[in-house]
Amino acid sequence: MPPKTAAPRRTADARLLGFYRQMVLIRRFEERAARAYTEAKIGGYCHLNLGEEATVAGLMAALGKDDYVFANYREHGYAIARGVAPERVMAELYGRADGVSRGWGGSMHMFDLASRFMGGYGIVGGQVPLATGAALAIDYRGGSEAVLCLMGDGTTNIGAFHESLNLAALWKLPIVYVVVNNGLGMGTTVEQSSAEPELHRRAAAYRMASARVDGNDPAAVHAAARTALAAARAGKPYLLETVSGRLKGHSVVDPARYRSREEAEALKAADPVAAYAVRLHQQGLLTDELIAQIDAEATTQVAAAVAFAEASPHPDVSTLFDYTYATPVPNDSRRLPADPLFPAGAPA
Repeated sequence: MPPKTAAPRRTADARLLGFYRQMVLIRRFEERAARAYTEAKIGGYCHLNLGEEATVAGLMAALGKDDYVFANYREHGYAIARGVAPERVMAELYGRADGVSRGWGGSMHMFDLASRFMGGYGIVGGQVPLATGAALAIDYRGGSEAVLCLMGDGTTNIGAFHESLNLAALWKLPIVYVVVNNGLGMGTTVEQSSAEPELHRRAAAYRMASARVDGNDPAAVHAAARTALAAARAGKPYLLETVSGRLKGHSVVDPARYRSREEAEALKAADPVAAYAVRLHQQGLLTDELIAQIDAEATTQVAAAVAFAEASPHPDVSTLFDYTYATPVPNDSRRLPADPLFPAGAPA
């Protein structure tokens, strides 16, 4: 008869391997997105999760299927890990009609109600009050869901961050605020912009529980997120800070010249995907053959996503205003920039 610990151990091992598979998929997806941007197949802004894969995998695995996610503009990996098909994410980057936002949102504005992925937001901190409002709605209805609100380190310096945390603490809302601290608000270090660089400590001003976790360890992030979500469901909002380096610039077009060669080399050496592969290899969960297999599977999946995106049609101009409002609004203007202000023959 096998020992009683065998089944839980197998489950734990499968979870660790699942983290790695997710991290590799996101890495290959983001690398291909960067390539497509340089080929002018993706327009607008494009912010990648390169270096953040462990945080993405750990956070999204901790969520329940009915929980809500609000993201900032660095969102591709989170959408995929939340269950949005990579094909739909890539098609959105390409601005195609089969994209997750019908091709009108692009990199920063992905939305999928089915997975309760409530959008990326181009304005720094724009998602924080809305996520707080969603938590208030859950509390008002007496629901059991929780909200996970993602943000970068720079968001902690805006007024809406503090206003939202204050209200969440006062009203005991079911929300976890997650600060993904990559050390740089665009090109300015956290130490140069924040009087308290350990950003989770800001929760103390609102008597809110908080923690800081190694964002390069998906299992640690997962455990911390589960603790935070359990507290939020019990009416105790939480501030979680994950520390994970950004391997590239702020966006695809940022050459990151504000980094020294030594800093860039240190980040490359701490690559969370490679480091996690080494760790699982040492634990006997990965072999060289399995590493190659997982990489090949991810590469194939991303290639299929690119093919899907390139085959998808561009959205028709007539659909531009289809999602401006959730419900019909009287006198809703659908005039395009080139259209005349007044129809032909109408009195001026």
